[in-house]
Amino acid sequence: MHANKNSWLIVVLAVFALRLPFLHQAVQGDDPYYLYGAEHALIDPLHPASARYIFQGDLVDMRGHPHPPLNSWILAVPLAVLGEVREAPFHFFYIVFSLIAALAMGSLARRFCERPLLATLVFLAVPAFVVNGTSFEADLPFLAWWMLAVAMFVKAVDEDSVWALVASGVASMLAGMVAYQAILLTPILAVYLLQKRSKWTSAWLVIFAAPAAIVAWQIFEWTTRGAFPLAMLAGYMKTYGLQAESNKLRSAAALMVHAGWMVSPLMIVFWRGARWRWIAAAIAAGGAAFYDPNPLFWASFGCGVLLLASCIGRDFLKVWVLVFFCASAFLFFAGSARYLLPMAAPVAILAVRAVNSRAVGVGVALQWALALALATVNYQHWGAYRDFAASLPKDRRMWINAEWGLRFYLESDGGLPMPKNPPLRAGDVIVSSELAYPLAVTAPLAPLTRDEIRPSIPLRIISLEGRSAYSVASVRGLLPFEISRGPIDRVRADIVVERKPELSWIDPKDSRAAVQMISGIYPDGWMSDQASVVLKRPSDASNLIVNVYIPDIAPARRITVSVDGRVVADETFSAGGVHSISADETGSSTDVAVTITVNKTFSTSSDLRKLGVVVSGIGFR
Repeated sequence: MHANKNSWLIVVLAVFALRLPFLHQAVQGDDPYYLYGAEHALIDPLHPASARYIFQGDLVDMRGHPHPPLNSWILAVPLAVLGEVREAPFHFFYIVFSLIAALAMGSLARRFCERPLLATLVFLAVPAFVVNGTSFEADLPFLAWWMLAVAMFVKAVDEDSVWALVASGVASMLAGMVAYQAILLTPILAVYLLQKRSKWTSAWLVIFAAPAAIVAWQIFEWTTRGAFPLAMLAGYMKTYGLQAESNKLRSAAALMVHAGWMVSPLMIVFWRGARWRWIAAAIAAGGAAFYDPNPLFWASFGCGVLLLASCIGRDFLKVWVLVFFCASAFLFFAGSARYLLPMAAPVAILAVRAVNSRAVGVGVALQWALALALATVNYQHWGAYRDFAASLPKDRRMWINAEWGLRFYLESDGGLPMPKNPPLRAGDVIVSSELAYPLAVTAPLAPLTRDEIRPSIPLRIISLEGRSAYSVASVRGLLPFEISRGPIDRVRADIVVERKPELSWIDPKDSRAAVQMISGIYPDGWMSDQASVVLKRPSDASNLIVNVYIPDIAPARRITVSVDGRVVADETFSAGGVHSISADETGSSTDVAVTITVNKTFSTSSDLRKLGVVVSGIGFR
């Protein structure tokens, strides 16, 4: 009993030692979107997912977010108490989820392993647990409820405990309200129930708690807000091409690479088992080398195959690993390392059971060193955004041409997230990030300030080089992390300068016209639902002409032309083809702002832009 108490204490102290150095971690990644939901929860407590925000220039509805709303409800608690987002108290509050996950891991390890404390320390050293545990995203709350659900279910089955079964059901429901992948609890728990106590009817009902919670929330949103969140999510997936086959294949490959680093590769190499595993791993690594000869890729891929091959069998923990990994390879599209966190527990226990103590000890030390180094790089990356935002002047209207943490701090200072057709004016400041999905800006700009984010440790989990798949599987690389001193990002602030139009007639494909195209029109001539340009009014012309081509595939048929806010032409066409719109336009102003609006847009699988019609020329004749 005394040894068990000491083990609990060591685990708790290890968690605090892991989290306290990162209490001042800057807001990062997708944190701002969950915080939008938390803010909305204070206004409409039952519908935090009804929040709307600008994402990559488009207004989106959070009901289409890839996660149900529980994490936003969780964030709403410290937000309601503090009245604002303050990093240290928020992170301290979130330590509870690391504690729940770690203690649940300890409970499972004692049932399946002779060295439970060592297995728990291996679990705590998983890089994704260390790095992603410092964010406000849904990963740690989901992991906490997932681990608690499994630990309580195993306890319930082993000890015939009704209260543990109820606790498992509640935790499963909470997991389902944090992440849709909680449905994988059903087959995993079903395997344990089949192996240990297949006739317990109540337990068979409990294994469906997570999907039941998800279904109940879908019905609630449909009856109160008129739409199923999953249907909205599917729409966004299609709009942004997230479920494209190429994305899925890269994601699956990246997940295999990350599997090779869940525990130290040293432990995977010393994992006892049949020799055929090595043959499979060697073949896989050789094939991976043809795709990318970088040893960090093919060796990691081979280790991932070796790990999964070692988990083939009827043992509950092995089934847990294989079921979750195969489902993840099928479900996910981004291939992030954090997606595999729910299978970290069985991997850690199996590794400690199959590897000698010396190799485990060295492996844990190496893995902790790597994980803390990656977490430090992550800390410096997002902290640099916070510092850059604080350095900018606050006396001008500011547009935020970036996502993620930089956006949060700029919004806190009154900045506006930039839509695809921003009403820019001279003197506005545009803050851009090369990394965080910037939109194209055609306005003439003068540089104000810029910075390059380059952490001191030569490791990268995301960067401009795009070789690491730690956060998202990239076209340029599928490494578990990069060994590099290259820049993570370049950020800049520019001032919009006054436009002085020189042309009275512009062709969007003419490079000279770029400075006069304000918004909504692309260099290839396509426009979105609205496009604006500025023209120089000639002294001897009063006829404004807009030439457009409406492809048969385009649904737009009504086109409206405005000059300086006044509608001067409004025409509806019965068919596609080449059309010319003419309007008498006289005035005293030398510079003229022309806006073209179409009634409908469309997108294709190969071009996700919102397309209206093709503009071939605008100007005075």
